[in-house]
Amino acid sequence: MYNRIAMLRAERGVSRRQLADALGVHYQTVGYLERGEYSPSLYLALKLAEYFEVSVEVVFSTKPFPRIGA
Repeated sequence: MYNRIAMLRAERGVSRRQLADALGVHYQTVGYLERGEYSPSLYLALKLAEYFEVSVEVVFSTKPFPRIGA
C-alpha cells in the first residue's frame, strides 16, 4: 500500500510524534506507515484522513502515486 503521510505531515509542519499522539498510536507506528512497512486498519486509515481533512484516497493508494510535477 502506498501513502502520502510524510508529504501531508511536512506540508502541515507536524512531527511523527505529534501525529501519533493525535491518533493514539506509538510514534514508531507512523514511521512504519510512512515507509509502507505496515498497513493500517480501516479505522486508523479513516482517522488519518480525518486528521488531515482529506479523503482516504488522498492518503492511501494500492498503486504508486504519480510524481509531483510529472
